[in-house]
Amino acid sequence: MAKIRSKDVVAKYEQILDSLTKKIYHPVYLLMGEESFYIDKISEYISDNILNESEKAFNMLILYGMDTDARSIVYAASRPPMMASHQIVIVKEAQSLGLDDFEKMETYFTSPLSSTILVLCIKDKTIDKRTKAYKAIEKKGIILETVKLYDNELVDWITGYLRKKGANINPSAAAILADHIGSDLSRIVNELDKLFILLPENNRTITAEHIEKNIGISKEYNVFALGSAVLAGNVFNANRIINYYSKNPNSNPMIPVMASLFSQFVRVLKYHVIKRNSRGIQSKDIAAQLGISPFFLKDYESAAVKYPILKVVQIIELLREYDMKSKGWNNPGTPDTELLRELIFKIMH
Repeated sequence: MAKIRSKDVVAKYEQILDSLTKKIYHPVYLLMGEESFYIDKISEYISDNILNESEKAFNMLILYGMDTDARSIVYAASRPPMMASHQIVIVKEAQSLGLDDFEKMETYFTSPLSSTILVLCIKDKTIDKRTKAYKAIEKKGIILETVKLYDNELVDWITGYLRKKGANINPSAAAILADHIGSDLSRIVNELDKLFILLPENNRTITAEHIEKNIGISKEYNVFALGSAVLAGNVFNANRIINYYSKNPNSNPMIPVMASLFSQFVRVLKYHVIKRNSRGIQSKDIAAQLGISPFFLKDYESAAVKYPILKVVQIIELLREYDMKSKGWNNPGTPDTELLRELIFKIMH
């Protein structure tokens, strides 16, 4: 079975929301997988928008997987609505239900009540696609299986999210946010929504200055800035950032710094391979293969000049070595910031 791609998840998520806004409802929604953001957003839309406040009093039921079972869910879903077109039953934390619970609900999934909207929220897990329960939901309802975004997809996701809200973000600002927060979409959206509110009507563009002022991520001393300095071979800026880290050791933990540097040099290695094997390839196609915005391609072009392919391979080996040292291997107790200073020196000299 083909692996689910994050862009397919986004497309399916938007398709489901579009149908809901058009009042096209299905009797069962199975929302499951690694990325809780999409699960929460769809279940919130259903709970907030389908029934009015007076209808919710008799036709809205929230259950929790750890406190319920198949019999209770089926009983709730089988009731007719009272003075409303639909009733809604949302089962949160449905990952706490056992496999046998889903199999016991298979009869209901086969012939669900059309006036009930049953929403099953399964986070960080999925149910077996070979089961009768899954196949019954597939025929009668809607299934969304989510996956986490890769780090190199975050900048485009952030840009796309803001574009739908009528705003923009500078690529460097998006990279800073992605590097600092990681792939926690709920947290990213929370920060973006706060910034969006602060933007003036005549300039809907988020910058690094907005992020520094309102979120507290320094535009000069973040992980992205360090990686940019190293790729550019800017010894002064790299040392300035490391000095800042040594005075603020909790500002940027070693593990995400190492992960960011590793990802960047793997892209430099890929750039060398692409240029060697694909003569005449266009810049936008190189950027797509590297998984970056074309805006950042020039950084990797100059880095490839600064770091020949053999040197890049040596750097990747160094990064692996110092990643192990930061976790205690062959390290008598050297502080992380000193390990980082030593590593950067070896990379850039």
